[in-house]
Amino acid sequence: MDRELNNHLDLKTRRKELRKSLNRAEAILWNCLKGSQLGQKFRRQHSIGPFILDFYCPAKKLAVELDGGTHDNEKSQEHDKYKDQFLTAKEINVIRFLNEEVYNNLEGVLLEIKRHLQ
Repeated sequence: MDRELNNHLDLKTRRKELRKSLNRAEAILWNCLKGSQLGQKFRRQHSIGPFILDFYCPAKKLAVELDGGTHDNEKSQEHDKYKDQFLTAKEINVIRFLNEEVYNNLEGVLLEIKRHLQ
């Protein structure tokens, strides 16, 4: 693993904080991703470059991001766009879901993730 790009030491404390304070949607989805339940290993709160990803499958270079109410403003949306562009340039596929999708259509979210893992 390239330490300059993956899990940079400067973000270690923040990654730990985020792991301890999963929101409800993240906890629900993590319950379905951990332990290679979808056939691939996922990491949670994994950093790539200056960004911390909600969930990341290194084998498939797939980032799964959950967006809640904090993403409902222009500044956050611009940040997300920049993050997605950065990751895409590193050949990492990014898929995003709203927290409500996890609450109301978990099966659909999991099917979409599986589709991207193939």
